[in-house]
Amino acid sequence: MGRQIDPPDRDDLLLQNNKLRLALVDQDAARRHYARLFEQAPVGYLTLADSGAILQANRTAAALFGRAVGELAGQLLEHFIHEDDRALFRRHFAEPPGAATPRHCELRMEKADRTVFWAQLCCTGKAPGDDEALCLVTLGDITASKQAEQALQEQKDFFHLIAENLSDFIAVLDLEGRRLYNSPSYLQLFGTDRDVHDSDSFAEIHPDDRDYVHQVFRETVHTGQGQCIEYRFMTAEGEIRDMESRGSVIKDEHGRVVRVVVVSQDITERKRLQEQVRQMAFHDPLTGLPNRRLFDDRFNQALATTSRSNDFGALIFIDLDDFKRLNDSHGHNAGDHLLVEVASRLKRCVRETDTVARFGGDEFVVMLGMLDTARRSSLTQARAIAEKLRQVLAEPYRLSIAHSAGGVTRIDYSCTASIGVALFNQRDTSQPRVLKRADSAMYQAKSSGGNQIRFCRGRG
Repeated sequence: MGRQIDPPDRDDLLLQNNKLRLALVDQDAARRHYARLFEQAPVGYLTLADSGAILQANRTAAALFGRAVGELAGQLLEHFIHEDDRALFRRHFAEPPGAATPRHCELRMEKADRTVFWAQLCCTGKAPGDDEALCLVTLGDITASKQAEQALQEQKDFFHLIAENLSDFIAVLDLEGRRLYNSPSYLQLFGTDRDVHDSDSFAEIHPDDRDYVHQVFRETVHTGQGQCIEYRFMTAEGEIRDMESRGSVIKDEHGRVVRVVVVSQDITERKRLQEQVRQMAFHDPLTGLPNRRLFDDRFNQALATTSRSNDFGALIFIDLDDFKRLNDSHGHNAGDHLLVEVASRLKRCVRETDTVARFGGDEFVVMLGMLDTARRSSLTQARAIAEKLRQVLAEPYRLSIAHSAGGVTRIDYSCTASIGVALFNQRDTSQPRVLKRADSAMYQAKSSGGNQIRFCRGRG
């Protein structure tokens, strides 16, 4: 006969009932606590059945869809997804996600009023033993970040659109001057087959300008202030181009320079036109000699030099004899050819520091600077040069005149010159007076029959 078990006494039953009641209270408190977390979470929570229907939804999820919480139960989640993204949703969740490997997806969803917003979905598969729920879905509204991302992409696209179509040259360099980006316009400088990424941006700069450009680049990196400079660039074919570049910097969130952006222009043609304009403003268009304006400037410089050195200078005024006869006999084209030849002969007879100018018509002026501090010695030097000029100009001219209809006419012509000379030094403060003295001496030579040299007997 088995051992008889005594029934629990009344005190034990009371104790066990009390423990059970306390456990139920704790369980109910925990359930309410987690219910509050579920309802008040800052992200939307959904549980789905195997059919994809919503079983539960918290308030945040309901607010994202613009609906009451009770309206979501039983509806398919797919119905809240924008129709253009439903195929993506189906591909992404063709198979139920695992419990240990959440699956993420970004797509567009719709509110009750058809307003579209971007959401990030994270789906976690059902836990073992959970026969009702297919998965837990968390979703958050990422519309703001998507809009910011789109705006940034639009800015990038806009920058690339400009960079790809501008004729200017755009380069992004690191702090060592190596190329991180070059606009397609650089192909005309480097050639179509060359990859310049990560190459030295100073390599193609003309050797005489390289140190200067390098220094400006370092100053830009150090100060964060860009500069506009001009320099010479050597192309792949060895051609030298004039460039103008303006630098600017890109800084990080701490204000440190991390990149240098350089926008350059090929100003070769502009420089050529500027030189052409300068040439037209200061040079005779026929002979290429300095004109009256440039001569006046150089004469004033010569006067300033004589005041410091006490050297004499000389002004030689030249007028061709009987020049009108050539124009009358063979036309102004022949006269122009003669003037060009006269200018060439004059330049060959003087030093590089001297100035030969054309005043107009058949009048030329030669300015000799820094002869000697002694008047007699300076006079002797000026006389020798003037005589050399007279002899050279008196040599016969052989002119070849090309005709627009074809053919060339050759003319043999002899032409002499009347020459007047005036010395000047630091006592002369007026260029017109010195020029007047030389002009007066030239007229004395011409009135004496031409092909002669006369010296002004005035001061100087």
